[in-house]
Amino acid sequence: MKKDSSKDPESNPTAALAKILINQVDRKLVKQTVMTSVYGVTYVGAREQIKRRLEEKGVITDERMLFSAACYSAKVTLAALGEIFEAARAIMSWLGDCAKIIASDNHPVRWTTPLGLPVVQPYCRSERHLIRTSLQVLALQREGNTVDVRKQRTAFPPNFVHSLDGTHMMMTAVACREAGLNFAGVHDSYWTHACDVDTMNRILREKFVELYSTPILEDLLQSFQESYPNLVFPPVPKRGGFDLKEVLKSQYFFN
Repeated sequence: MKKDSSKDPESNPTAALAKILINQVDRKLVKQTVMTSVYGVTYVGAREQIKRRLEEKGVITDERMLFSAACYSAKVTLAALGEIFEAARAIMSWLGDCAKIIASDNHPVRWTTPLGLPVVQPYCRSERHLIRTSLQVLALQREGNTVDVRKQRTAFPPNFVHSLDGTHMMMTAVACREAGLNFAGVHDSYWTHACDVDTMNRILREKFVELYSTPILEDLLQSFQESYPNLVFPPVPKRGGFDLKEVLKSQYFFN
């Protein structure tokens, strides 16, 4: 955005938008988009998120200008995320591609979590039914038998990640019980008594390393190949060089 703001507005249509936005970019503007990017947020979703934040700021009052600014900001934000989190984006794309292949064959995406919990995405296209009475004709919609390819594809990355989050929480809860700790949690918020927080912090990091040391994506691909032997799936994205055990020493990994 800084680069665009220094360009000539006559030759670069985004320069004028960049100059207006350059002093409005802060943590709040992009926070929601950054957080939901790991769950597969689309361009349209990112645009609407940023548009709401710009509306709250109240600097841009013209509706057309506001929409253009939101479009430009969303593109820049998603492009930056693609550069910074290249490997993570590759995994999200791979998950979406696998889901599209399965759904295009009119199958719902199914997988089993590392804890052995089976999961099925029940998204199907709605069908319209007409009910004729002596007084009127009623149009009703209900779920049909045709799989909704778009929804299966966009929902699978976040649903899969959520299933892993739930697995990590359950592993942590079981380990805390075995250690004699009281434990409660909601998604990614873990609670225990103040005197046991340090112990819980150690346990949840250990369980995270234990969970993600397993070949999660490789196991997922194998399950797809076994469940849908007539379909061809892309290979699993290459792993990076990060040492997962560094999580054990990270103070703010989970805080």
